Amino acid sequence: MNKLYPSAAHALEGLVEDGMTLAVGGFGLCGIPEALIAALRDTGKKNLTAISNNAGVDGFGLGLLLETRQISKMISSYVGENKEFERQYLAGELQLEFTPQGTLAEKLRAGGAGIPAFYTRTGYGTLVAEGKETRQFNGEWYVMEESLTADIALVKAWKADKAGNLLFRKTARNFNPLAAMAGKVCVVEVEEIVETGELDPDQIHLPGIYVQRIVHNPNPEKRIEKRTVRS
Repeated sequence: MNKLYPSAAHALEGLVEDGMTLAVGGFGLCGIPEALIAALRDTGKKNLTAISNNAGVDGFGLGLLLETRQISKMISSYVGENKEFERQYLAGELQLEFTPQGTLAEKLRAGGAGIPAFYTRTGYGTLVAEGKETRQFNGEWYVMEESLTADIALVKAWKADKAGNLLFRKTARNFNPLAAMAGKVCVVEVEEIVETGELDPDQIHLPGIYVQRIVHNPNPEKRIEKRTVRS
């Protein structure tokens, strides 16, 4: 099975439809699949639900899809860097499902592992728990959280072999493996592609069984969200 595609646009061809749910890797602007997000914008598909730790920034990352009104709902844990997101949400133009960051990670991991729900203490007694089942274990109260899956996962990795086995570089690992596991179809953009067998099996972060399509993006922008330097 050939998993390699010549461009991000080709890698999304025949996959994306209106109303789909997408799991998108990244944390802030670190490790986001920037070429795939831009290609998704160019499809013009609308009414998308995006599961992502955050919503990018204005004019980059998922912010591109907010500007074109292609996202109708975000499932996120942090959205504070995007002014257009704030405007749409406060105007009632965008649905938002706020989820604590660790809970969001576990919801994706559980979804990818076939676990329908789990209990967590996080959020008990707050707005997060409203309308959800609660249960007591060993004298402590827990909230039941349902897991998350997606029609498509868009993922960024550092290196892949042609079978789709992935290596992530440093903190770009973040939500990417979890998003990949939760997607029914996973499309990954990578900076380097090697022959199958070249990667040390003990070093692989995500096995190729989770990856269906690969696109080579050797020179991503890797924009810095906030640059802080000493005076």
